[in-house]
Amino acid sequence: MAAERQGSRGGGAEENKENERPAGPQAGGLGDSLGLEILQIVKESQQQHGLRHGDFQRYRGYCSRRLRRLRKTLNFKMGNRHKFTGKKVTEEILSDNRYLLLILMDAERAWSYAMQLKQEANTEPRKRFHLLSRLRKAVKHAEELERLCESNRVDAKTKLEAQAYMAYLTGMLRFEHQEWKAAMEAFNKCKTIYEKLANAFTEEQAVLYNQRVEEISPNIRYCAYNIGDQSAMNELMQMRLRSGGTEGLLAEKLEALITQTRAKQAATMSEVEWRGRTVPVKIDKVRIFLLGLADNEAAIAQAENEETKERLFESLLSECRDAIQAVREELKPDQKQREHSLENDSGKVSNIQYLHSYLTYIKLSTAIRRNESMAKSLQKALLQQQRSEEDGKRTPRPQDLIRLYDIILQNLVELTQLPGLEEDKNFQKEIGLKTLVYKAYRCFFIAQSYVLVKKWSEALVLYERVLKYAREVQSGAGAYTNSLKELPDVQDLITQVNAEKYSLQASAILDANDAHETESPSQVKDGKPLSERFETFCLDPSLVSKQVSLVHFPPGFQPIPCKPLFFDLALNHVAFPPLEDKVEQKAKSGLTGYIKGIFGFKS
Repeated sequence: MAAERQGSRGGGAEENKENERPAGPQAGGLGDSLGLEILQIVKESQQQHGLRHGDFQRYRGYCSRRLRRLRKTLNFKMGNRHKFTGKKVTEEILSDNRYLLLILMDAERAWSYAMQLKQEANTEPRKRFHLLSRLRKAVKHAEELERLCESNRVDAKTKLEAQAYMAYLTGMLRFEHQEWKAAMEAFNKCKTIYEKLANAFTEEQAVLYNQRVEEISPNIRYCAYNIGDQSAMNELMQMRLRSGGTEGLLAEKLEALITQTRAKQAATMSEVEWRGRTVPVKIDKVRIFLLGLADNEAAIAQAENEETKERLFESLLSECRDAIQAVREELKPDQKQREHSLENDSGKVSNIQYLHSYLTYIKLSTAIRRNESMAKSLQKALLQQQRSEEDGKRTPRPQDLIRLYDIILQNLVELTQLPGLEEDKNFQKEIGLKTLVYKAYRCFFIAQSYVLVKKWSEALVLYERVLKYAREVQSGAGAYTNSLKELPDVQDLITQVNAEKYSLQASAILDANDAHETESPSQVKDGKPLSERFETFCLDPSLVSKQVSLVHFPPGFQPIPCKPLFFDLALNHVAFPPLEDKVEQKAKSGLTGYIKGIFGFKS
């Protein structure tokens, strides 16, 4: 409650605007019609206040605060702080469409609380009872909204939207009670109303209704499957794959159902064949993954946009990692030694190691296809950027493509090192050709990045390297043409490189001419200070700036003579004269001399 009070005090200008009347026909008198864009208001509120990230608690708090603001604005208070007085919106006081909005927010608050409890019920099953109670409360508010919209004061569109909203919440409640037939009838009613509304308005207005129809369709097919329609299972799987996953009430149940169906099919699967070798498959998780591989590949091929395709790639890679982990757990320490050693009779690795290589091949190949798909979308964005520049958005650069091709080349290196395929010459040759193709494209975009910084010589050398790689691919393709069909065409790359080379040469010539024009003596500063160029005139803007160059400072070093050193070279060659005649003779030593010395006698 404290958080809600704080939110109501600090809601800001945007939340204060919500107290105004919602868009639609307004009531000026009893004869005027009231209108409320129910689905639009619900969707916008959910996307802006938490449901974009699945935060139902935040959305519930928003609904509570908005209800408080609406009651205060309409002076429709439920008593005071000391006593609660229940009040209901009746047809007699229905003079403003905000009264309808008040009931709509009550229903949304109860629904969001139910969805919050559904998330928590995964770990606390007792909360399921509270979940059903909140859903019944939401349906009760929706019934009240539908009853008020039957008034003559409400326009026809709002009446239809109220009926569809009521049918949607009723279907969700019956779905949770596992009353499949009643839930299916409610969802079908909701779907029919929204389809009619979509056909009655323009394409821009119909987008919202069509989105709601797409959300309801998997629920309808799931109810049909539980009633007994076995064909609905395939449609559910296709819906899940096309959308890259489901959300809401159906997500967990549909995932469990698909896993259960594949597990039944996997019971009959015992082996898989790859590159001429048949390998038994005994791990259930690997069987389920291999059975769903074809469906995932088909869904990726039929994806409508890049975002959906990216989600499908990520889902497939995640399943593949789980299958590889299951195989690794089967590789015991004592088995690994036997798997890395060659068998005497066949010269091949063991079956479990070969299965691990097959799953790793699927993972790396899928990663290469995903990065290649991302590279194609970036190339399209680069072409659009060249045609029309958009301000305020980060535009793609050739450096982004270089990183993708680096990852692809790394994956190809890992493919050549798979155990069991070292002696497969055809496989190694095929991977080598694919490596040359992606090296050519990587060099091409490195050259493009050099062109952007006007390094013409480096770009020209890289273009020549691209042509070299492309010609090697063409000369070595031969019998591997079928395996290279899915790769980018090198002939198109050769044509593009030849065109870029001529453009590059022209740009280099124009750039050289521009450099000669700008380097005129009257405009170029040669770096000399003003004291050294008094006799030469040139336009130097730095002379009027704070960093003017008048003289060299600090001054440069200049050579000066050092202090002389004197050496006496004749000292060692001079013979001194004898001095014996001038030196006093020493007195005789001995006992006599000692005694004379004591008494002071001299000789």
